Formats: sequence, C-alpha cells, structure tokens
Amino acid sequence: MNKDIRIAVIGLGYVGLPLARLFSTKYKTVGYDLNAARVAALMEGHDATLEVTDELLQEAIREHGFRCTADLEEIRDCNFYVVAVPTPVDENNRPDLKPLWGASETVGKVISKGDIVVYESTVYPGVTEEECLPVVERVSGLKFNTDFFAGYSPERINPGDKTHTVEKIKKVTSGSTPEIADLVDEVYNSVLVNGTHKAPSIKVAEASKIIENSQRDVNIAFMNELAKIFNAMGIDTHDVIEAAASKWNFIKLSPGLVGGHCISVDPYYLIQKAQVYGVLPRVMSNARRLNDGMGAYVANQTIRCMNKKGLVVKDARILILGITFKENCPDIRNTKVVDIYHTLKEYTDNITIYDPWADAEHVREEYGVEIVSQLSTLNAQLYDAVILAVAHKEFQTLDVRALTCAGGVVYDVKGVLQRDVVDGRL
Repeated sequence: MNKDIRIAVIGLGYVGLPLARLFSTKYKTVGYDLNAARVAALMEGHDATLEVTDELLQEAIREHGFRCTADLEEIRDCNFYVVAVPTPVDENNRPDLKPLWGASETVGKVISKGDIVVYESTVYPGVTEEECLPVVERVSGLKFNTDFFAGYSPERINPGDKTHTVEKIKKVTSGSTPEIADLVDEVYNSVLVNGTHKAPSIKVAEASKIIENSQRDVNIAFMNELAKIFNAMGIDTHDVIEAAASKWNFIKLSPGLVGGHCISVDPYYLIQKAQVYGVLPRVMSNARRLNDGMGAYVANQTIRCMNKKGLVVKDARILILGITFKENCPDIRNTKVVDIYHTLKEYTDNITIYDPWADAEHVREEYGVEIVSQLSTLNAQLYDAVILAVAHKEFQTLDVRALTCAGGVVYDVKGVLQRDVVDGRL
C-alpha cells in the first residue's frame, strides 16, 4: 500500500467528522467543511453533534496533527479524498443531489493525477459513476480511471450509538478498478477493528447501503401497522411482540416514529430509481407512507384518550417530551415529533416541548417551533396530556404523572414507562 496516503474528508457532520478523526490516527488527515463556524468550533475541541468526544477530538488535534478547515487550498496537497455530505430529498421526496454535485466540484478543483476520491454518501446505484465523477472530470479536466480513480464505501454511522462507533463498524468498500478496490479496502481496513467487506463493484456497494435502511423501514412499517390493528382491537402491541419473540426466528422490532436522515430518507432514492427502470416498488412506497403518517396517528390517539376521559381537547395544555429523532442524541433531522405537534396545534396553542438534548435555536431555525431545554423552565402548571415522544434517559426516571392534572392523559410512544402510569402507548 502507498504509505504516503494524505486524506481529506469533505463534510464534517455526523459521518465525516468521526471518520476523519479515525483516519488521523494513521494518516495525515484534513477535514474540510463549508461551515466556517463549525470548523472553528471543532478546532477549539468541541463537536456539537456529540459523535466525537471532546477528549478524542482534542487528542486527534494535539497528538495526530488533525485539523479542520474551510480553506480549499489546505486540502490541495491530499491524494485520497472522501466525500461525506448529506443526501436529502426535496419537498416532493425526490433525491436532491445538489450537496453531492457541490462536493464533486470541490474535489474537481483540487484533485491531481493519480489521486482517489471515495464517496460515502447514501445514494441509489449509479450515482457515483453517472452523477458525481463526470462533475469531477469536468471541473478538473482529468479523465476518470486514467488520470484519477474512485471508490465507494457507504457510511454506517448510527447517531448517538456509543457501541457501534465508526472504528467498530464493518464497512463495505469498492473501487473503480480491481487495483483501486484493493487500495481503498486496505486504507479502510487499516483503521477498522472489524475489517471490511470488499464488494465486486461500486454499484453493488451503493445498492447494499440503500437496502440496509430500506429493509428497516419496511420492517418498522409492519410493526406500526400491527400497532394500529391491535390498538383498534384493544390489545397491547408490546405484549404481542414479547409473546411472538419467544420463537427463535422471530425478528423483534417495535413500532415507533421513523425520522432522522437515514431510514426515513434513503428509501426514496431507490424508489425513484426503480421507477426509472419501470418497476413500481409497492412495498417500499407503502412503508414510507405508513411511517410518515405515524406522528399524526400518535396525536390522534392522544386525543382519543383525552376524549375517553372527558377532557376538552380545545385549548388543552399539552406537554411533549422530546423532539430529537431518537433518544440520547441532539439530532433533530427529519424528526417526526413535529408531526405530533402540528396535528395537535389544530386544537390548541398551549403546547410545550421539553428536550434537554436538542439545541433550541437550531429547532427554531429548522421547524419554527419553540422548545424548553430545562425541566425547571416548564410553566408552573399541570398538563391535560403528556406525550413521551423520545426515550431520553432523563425521561425514563421522570415522574410523568406529577406533571399531569387530575385525570390527565399520559401517552407513551416508546413503550418505556410503567404500564400503570400510561393511558395509551404505541
């Protein structure tokens, strides 16, 4: 393997920063991001996403020479470029490749003969070779697979997960030629505890990533559909799952809100591409529709519980616990808790959202919603309904009943509260 690998990671979010920090333990590594404020905070030794601890980040800067920059010239000397930018969808759930095109232009401005660019962003099969590399060619004036080479190694970061951290993830790798595939695989393998799986082509690697999250989306949609059925029948869904899980080959999953930047977004990339080939992916499309409707369902189930208790829904005082898309994590991307909020907003303006993990300013900018970040700042009142939407550790020991008025409703989306405390759960 070429011992003079100099790595630039483009995009320092939930995926790029942990990877760049890890690479810096073995290679000269520079992290590049357009957000100068983000770069400045990282160089001061703090990651607001909490994916990299301050201790590890500061050690990488101090001991390994890791640095972050918003200056394109500082990555010109690199020869192994890793693109880790978001792949969102637009308002019509169509793939939005603008971040990838922009990152590819960035690479094209600095790439030299013999260099390699590896994409980590989740995409449908063909994006790397059909959408990204032509941009690199156009901007650089170099020819793909003659002057520069490419690879694809899909990210597997799970925000907030402190067990399956980047160095412990087994990663899929691939390359544009057999020799480049070997080199990309060796570079990743050199920093990973559990090694790699080398795919036979870039398109296979792209497809493997997109079905990982699509499979989870479909499985959770099935559980959400079961929850709707069993709730209508007056049967506790979690009791049913526990009983079914006693069989050795039952896959135990729970119903819930499907948000975030992966499971609730990635399937749309494959759905769109399948339609181009004349295939209508009914199962995936129905799963997306079902999961996207669960926020409104939770709100309506809460209203149903209130009606059964004789509580007036109009102008009711409601507390929502949590707004991040998952527990013990500050990530609010595509959170479905806002769907609960907006559905209830049709009946009352007296809604409070409490989340000790989320950044209040970020929530305001992203969703136009105000939240409180400390329990002590809650209004000195009792609530007609409390919805536990996110299973933050702080909420699991919270006396939720003490926050409700006499006869108030507690609805548990996550199924983590004691059963005698709740009036309904998903």
